[in-house]
Amino acid sequence: MVSNIEIMNRGIHCLLEKLGVVETGRFITVINRERFDYTKWQWERFDNMSFDEFNSVAAVYSKENPFCKKRDS
Repeated sequence: MVSNIEIMNRGIHCLLEKLGVVETGRFITVINRERFDYTKWQWERFDNMSFDEFNSVAAVYSKENPFCKKRDS
């Protein structure tokens, strides 16, 4: 099982890689200020999509936004 610190380190690394320092800081600020509920956001975002539509959107997103590489630390 991965520790919370390792998950945080990987997440910050991905954010920095994809967004840069300034936008990563803005992202974290928005998440903290808005009391962001990721599960609720995902539910509302995808609730009205059919499976085929979701699958299509996910496939396009996956091609355009490959996962961050796992850091060996």
